[in-house]
Amino acid sequence: MRYRAVAWLAALVMCACGAPPRVARLPREGERTLRVLTWNVNYGLAGDASVVETLRDLDADVVFLEETNAAWERELRTGLSDLYPSMVFVDRGAAGGMAVLARDTIVEQEVLEPPPEGWFPSLRVVLATSLGEVQFVGVHLHPQISDSGSVVSGYLFTGGNRLAEIEQVLPTLDSDRPTVLLGDFNEGTGGSALQHLAAAGYHSALDDFDPGRHTWRWSTSVGTISFQFDHIVHDDQLTPIDVHAVDAGRSDHIPVLGVFVRSETLAPSPS
Repeated sequence: MRYRAVAWLAALVMCACGAPPRVARLPREGERTLRVLTWNVNYGLAGDASVVETLRDLDADVVFLEETNAAWERELRTGLSDLYPSMVFVDRGAAGGMAVLARDTIVEQEVLEPPPEGWFPSLRVVLATSLGEVQFVGVHLHPQISDSGSVVSGYLFTGGNRLAEIEQVLPTLDSDRPTVLLGDFNEGTGGSALQHLAAAGYHSALDDFDPGRHTWRWSTSVGTISFQFDHIVHDDQLTPIDVHAVDAGRSDHIPVLGVFVRSETLAPSPS
């Protein structure tokens, strides 16, 4: 999207560092898994049939989408209702919509309105999954652009907006349930919101497996700009065994898919 053009500034100062990446593995025999996907599908491409095909191919158990609208809802309900009997759409116009598509029953759902510093709502749902009840929050945090439309001041000063959005979401969560926050965070793991989540005990799964992997790209007259804006963040009750971005679709974002198990299934058996 146009407002993300500021990403080239951030890309110049980011570096890949930290612990060696984790290696993906297949599920063990009898191990239950949960496949989770997030994708900003771009409201300007509403109704793109290739998205339905891609979602079928990726075969996630639960899908969170950002920038949906009425046209996206019609396309997705028509093309995917057989695969995802549980669907929730929040339509706020332009880039403000979001949706969840799920194979499993939705136990709870709640739209979380943004604070004054935010632009878009978040969507909290609890699903009865193969891993038990799991709590999800789909987010679309404030883009790196100011309210006046400046990308320079947006890059410099909107980190606090995203932090305020996450600070408002966290108290709504039930800490007894395994939890995943996912979506378009509009920042990398060094950003204010993701650093706050890390301090609260949450982990960015994509960066664990593929540090610095770019999930957003934009073509300009001087070449393609790319950055990591999309994340799947989880608490310690869940363990990812594979997380990767998928080069698919015509959106400026690409989907991110994670496969999770319950953390206790990895604990050693009592001797």
